[in-house]
Amino acid sequence: MTFTNHPGFALAAVADATGPFCTQDFLNVVSRYDEGEGFVGSTDDAFIPLRRVDDVMVFAGDSEVTDYHTPRGDGSESLMTALAEETTAARFILDSLPEEAAKPLTAGLTNAGWRVQTRVHEVAAVLALPDTVDEYMSAIGKKQRHEVRRKRRRYEETVGKIRHETHQGQGWAFDEFLRLQRLAEGEKGEFMTPEREDMFKELAGLEGWRLDLLRTAEQSAAVVVFGYSDATGYYLYNSGYEPDLAEASPGVVLLGTLIEGAIDEGRGRFDFLKGGEAYKFRLGAERRPLTEIVATREGST
Repeated sequence: MTFTNHPGFALAAVADATGPFCTQDFLNVVSRYDEGEGFVGSTDDAFIPLRRVDDVMVFAGDSEVTDYHTPRGDGSESLMTALAEETTAARFILDSLPEEAAKPLTAGLTNAGWRVQTRVHEVAAVLALPDTVDEYMSAIGKKQRHEVRRKRRRYEETVGKIRHETHQGQGWAFDEFLRLQRLAEGEKGEFMTPEREDMFKELAGLEGWRLDLLRTAEQSAAVVVFGYSDATGYYLYNSGYEPDLAEASPGVVLLGTLIEGAIDEGRGRFDFLKGGEAYKFRLGAERRPLTEIVATREGST
């Protein structure tokens, strides 16, 4: 389905700081790879992009590639009630909702007489950025500050000078990102299917998306991060690194330069997005709980 020029995107998102994930451009791309039938719930004061998979209503934008969901508009609760009353689906499963976005949807489903259960099913890691790099380094504490500097020295001793570059669109940097993705072990290495490669190619051409990397003396990338930045902050979407350089910690080194760059650019937050990996919190991030709503009709099994 397509969301091009839908007036619902002019309404304010219920949850702030959700990056690209609830925008028209992002949903236009990722929804083309969604399973099921697309469906838009909208009124003059509310907008909820959904799809139906068999007997279940879920958000447009699969949870594996969409880190945040939120309705738009002050009328989200009433719209959710109307949708629940009208649908013939048996369940709603609505994931990746910041707390403020989950509240009107939960209330709307409850008003329609559905049985509603909520749980924190994921956590995003969000770093609130100070005004200066010195303030940031002070905030993460002596031990972590020493560790960041030690890893930078080791990278320079092992790989060479830190050469941070930012690229847009497809090209050499994007090809390096794909190469490093495929070198990863386990689920991460299997993530980049041909369909997802096409999706990333489309995203790379959109405004705000960027590739940041560390270039080696051999003119290859030690690590590449695929991310997005706007007025609300920087959002780290995906990454890949050279396994042969793992001992040099290229990922940590690039994260440090990205955080410092975001501070220098005056961005208020650095969002690591979904995942509770310990390194994010060692670098100063705080947990942002994400709610999943599961609703079933009263009287159904």
